[in-house]
Amino acid sequence: MAQPVHVGLDMGASRTKVAVIDHHGLLLGHAVKKSGIDFAATASYCLDMALEQVGANRQDIITAVATGYGRNNVAFVTEKTKTEIGCHAKGCHHLFAGEITIIDIGGQDNKIIKVNAAGQRDSFKMNRKCAAGTGAFLEEMSSRLDIPLDEMNSLASQATEMIKLGSYCTVFSATEVLENIRHGKPVADIIKGIFYSMIQRVLEMDSLTEKVVLSGGVVAHNPYLVEMASDLICRPILLPDFPQFTGAYGAALYAMDEAADKAVGNTTN
Repeated sequence: MAQPVHVGLDMGASRTKVAVIDHHGLLLGHAVKKSGIDFAATASYCLDMALEQVGANRQDIITAVATGYGRNNVAFVTEKTKTEIGCHAKGCHHLFAGEITIIDIGGQDNKIIKVNAAGQRDSFKMNRKCAAGTGAFLEEMSSRLDIPLDEMNSLASQATEMIKLGSYCTVFSATEVLENIRHGKPVADIIKGIFYSMIQRVLEMDSLTEKVVLSGGVVAHNPYLVEMASDLICRPILLPDFPQFTGAYGAALYAMDEAADKAVGNTTN
């Protein structure tokens, strides 16, 4: 018989992630898929995939919490929804206790979240108005270069030099990239410049505390960004085992807390 589980779902504009945990907060299963246009169907698919990893089914779910852009489109959620900021903070602080700065690089936006030693959010900043520094920027550059997205990280890490881009704007950067190609610059050096432009844009959003955690799907698929960021801030950066799932994991932890609170309430009543 499968054990009872708690579920967290992070429905982003680009990708949907589901995390399944036990009552100790241990990550048991996870799944990710492009969000597409039918959020409810995507959420349902990811849920079933994550539960299958655990050998569980929907009847084994004790609580579920949703977060992200499409969090109100999730039919199976039984508890209240939570903000992305709160879920990323909870997930990362659970993994890396103490005062931390979380840098989450997503498909459509970036977040810098400062959390104190008690796990409370001190501040956050989000970049919503421009694609620079996001996964969308990297996808656009991949398209302009006609290079598969999953090959960008490898090429950037092989560069011998770096062609820096003068603009953070996606449109102007694309023009610069095409100009560099026309002048015969090595593609790997151009891509390294693209990576540098991304991480520099994000780091300039806010100051950082001593301990910095990087999360998000862009980081999960492009580990060279972590290396580059560590070099820029002159210290190691903490990386979760599953960077893409910190929001979903935080939502699952909230679900676990909801269940614990209900259990206490039932006991006292």
